[in-house]
Amino acid sequence: MSNGSSTERQRQSVTVIGLGPMGQAMAGAFLDRGYDVTVWNRTASRADALVARGAVLAPTVAEALAAHELVILSLTDYDAMYATLGAAESALTGRVLVNLSSDTPEKARAAARWAAERGAVQLTGGVTVPPSGIGQAESSTFYSGPREVFDRHRPALEVITGRTDHRGEDPGLAALMYQIGMVMFWTSMLSYWQAVALADANGLSAADVLPHAVETANSLPGFLSFYAERVDAGRHTGDVDRLAMGMASVEHVLHTNADAGVDTTLPATIVELFRRGMDTGHAADSFSSLVELMKKAEA
Repeated sequence: MSNGSSTERQRQSVTVIGLGPMGQAMAGAFLDRGYDVTVWNRTASRADALVARGAVLAPTVAEALAAHELVILSLTDYDAMYATLGAAESALTGRVLVNLSSDTPEKARAAARWAAERGAVQLTGGVTVPPSGIGQAESSTFYSGPREVFDRHRPALEVITGRTDHRGEDPGLAALMYQIGMVMFWTSMLSYWQAVALADANGLSAADVLPHAVETANSLPGFLSFYAERVDAGRHTGDVDRLAMGMASVEHVLHTNADAGVDTTLPATIVELFRRGMDTGHAADSFSSLVELMKKAEA
């Protein structure tokens, strides 16, 4: 058989380990595209629907690893990866582990070293969509690790999400980009829950304030773009806004929530951060100067 045919066969087969909602969606997407799919999950019954569609359920992790070169890991975190693969280390030789488990950049780097010591290669991945976005052309995933391995398996990776963004050789970079997104997502959603709680305390429903909430959220990209260049240049001049003005505003937010009897943990934390900025002499600067408080202190 020609080398081309062999490569094509490798690209048309995959193992998926971990069948939570995300893993099931990934395995389903590969089945939809005609891949030979082997699956394994600690609770085997989660594979029933996939097996009915043509997937092969491996009885052991070692057999799942041995089935195909390309192995997709969709686990809770990297500790779960060690717990799952630790008993099957001898089967890791020659495998490409696409680790889509969520964890820190440092843990991603340590896992890449662990895999290399056992003859495997890790591509770190950070999927930016929920399970409903798997298999969609507009969805995207960050990757990092060996570029040659990424390029060789890119057709399979594009089954998971149509857009694939390789961020570099450092295995921690994809995890970093994913966590940057999570910083913004969780904090933004908490601000929405705060707004809904405040609305509820004043007799309004989430539906009542939804148009205003969406309009406010849609205004944020303009602010992000405007401040990015200024922040990178370390330019926090108060020509557009001043921290002192922002301080008054966030205190009004805090008092409004307190007056309504709503939990004030989130707005009080924001006020404290603004107060720190004021105390360090940034009252006349832009509120973007707060980013300097958040940066890692220089040695």
